[in-house]
Amino acid sequence: MLNKQRLLTPGPTELAPQVKAALGRDMIHHRKQPFQEIMHRVQQELGLLFCTEQPVMPLACSGTGAMQAAVSNLFRHGDKVLVAKAGKFGQRWEDIARTQGLEVETLAYPWGEAIPPEDIGDRLREKPDIAGVLIQASETSTGVLHPVEEISRITRESHALLVVDGISAVGISPCPMDRWGLDCLITGSQKGLMLPPGLALISLSERAWDRAEGVDTDCFYFDLTKERDKVREGQTRFTTPVNLIYGLEAALELFKEAGLERIHRKQWALTQMTRSGVRAMGLKPFVPEHYTWGLTSLLLPDGVDGKALLDRIATEYGVYMAGGQEHLKGHLVRIGHMGYVDWSDLLAGLFALREVLSREVGLSAEPDFLEQAMEAYNRAWHAPLPHL
Repeated sequence: MLNKQRLLTPGPTELAPQVKAALGRDMIHHRKQPFQEIMHRVQQELGLLFCTEQPVMPLACSGTGAMQAAVSNLFRHGDKVLVAKAGKFGQRWEDIARTQGLEVETLAYPWGEAIPPEDIGDRLREKPDIAGVLIQASETSTGVLHPVEEISRITRESHALLVVDGISAVGISPCPMDRWGLDCLITGSQKGLMLPPGLALISLSERAWDRAEGVDTDCFYFDLTKERDKVREGQTRFTTPVNLIYGLEAALELFKEAGLERIHRKQWALTQMTRSGVRAMGLKPFVPEHYTWGLTSLLLPDGVDGKALLDRIATEYGVYMAGGQEHLKGHLVRIGHMGYVDWSDLLAGLFALREVLSREVGLSAEPDFLEQAMEAYNRAWHAPLPHL
């Protein structure tokens, strides 16, 4: 008998039924009034999602494209930026910045650690000519949640813009752009938004727009000042993935119906559920504190082939999880619980992980490990949300 597929990866994620239905709607022309009406509605809801009064621009690309757009529109060749990194996607900021011809300062930390805000403050005082700080809200390669609210209090007192990759944070954990004073916030469609890959979203603060208007970007496709003008007209500059916009509208309607507070509560409860289940299996979460709300990473026992383990879980149980990256490849499992995932999906994932590991290395989980996971879920659901 075929198993139901469960996608417990940190992107792409499962699609909500309403999103699937929207994606199958008939095509319309992206330069005509019906599409403009959709874009105006979407723009209002995106403002609620990002918690901003500024335009939120959809770009036909992955989240990395929006990272490129941020760098090429906010900084000139030769500008100095500070990249704070503790994982693969922090390194991506550095790679993009160097390719763009920027002078890159780095603050590098071991994978699995959060960036200390005071270190950023020290570096900005040492080098006040730094024009921007590039950082993740959530480092997807490890499952760390960086303290961007605290960091923003520091950057607001400096010349530096705070540019935040929120690809695995927006729609998952609190990340209110205006209230926290973030200068640039980006996300991607395939994480918390329950959409297929192919769409990125980016918004700039007033301070960042002032900077962008003085930068003569050499990027033809990602010219954000021109993109902003088109978004205000209910358009995009170039050919739009119309069906992804349909899906985005459907997803945003689900967010509106539930409310962000309830979405965040669900994500926090799923996080506590997964971490409790992992510990009750005798496994160790890779990130002890400052962990993201959208995925849980765990260290595998010695001698376990991570790739073979994930292949068996997928083949035997229809559950798809992700492995580690770079030097953690084969040593780490990343369980995604963002977007259209609920407690029953995670129970299936935890059970599959236990079953395969029991056969591989004789893992001795506590008999009630699933009950412990559900108890953690219920406690977290009814407790106050933690302050980030």
